[in-house]
Amino acid sequence: MRLISVNVGRPREVQWQGETVRTSIFKAPVAGRVRVGRLNIEGDEQSDLSVHGGEDKAVYAYPAEHYAFWREALPGVELPWGSFGENLSVEGLLEERVHAGDRFRAGSAEFVVTDPRMPCYKLALRFNRPDMVKRFLKSGRTGFYLAVLKEGEIGAGDAIEAVAHDQHRISIAAIVAAKSRSRAGDR
Repeated sequence: MRLISVNVGRPREVQWQGETVRTSIFKAPVAGRVRVGRLNIEGDEQSDLSVHGGEDKAVYAYPAEHYAFWREALPGVELPWGSFGENLSVEGLLEERVHAGDRFRAGSAEFVVTDPRMPCYKLALRFNRPDMVKRFLKSGRTGFYLAVLKEGEIGAGDAIEAVAHDQHRISIAAIVAAKSRSRAGDR
């Protein structure tokens, strides 16, 4: 397991469907080592703390393996690391094998998996595709949020080490499936 890229972004205002929207979904890779704090990564800032950020969703991780799928599904779309709004592009941590409560170390920082990402309309805004949220959820390639257990420094290329596995072993994929069924039932 490895950290492929560390990506950060600051809030910006963009136009979406005739309205001005504040978003931090646009992330770009950073060079070198960066500090990870309890609430985010140095150089990063969440825009809407009602659904992103805070201690339980301080960092968003997305499997680098999913980029091949999206390159095929979205031909002609440039997809640099951070394209899905992730702070960490990771290798070897897929939703079927990552469980809420699992703990990982990268660099000198330690994280715990808290929740899958359930995207909002800002993912559609990022790709300028109204169908993107639906496609993202249907793909099951959601990534997951991390809380920061131990502040430290990380950088692209760092190994990711499993520190502990949650005893309940509920995978991120299972949580996404349950939440998706619940959302479908609400309609």
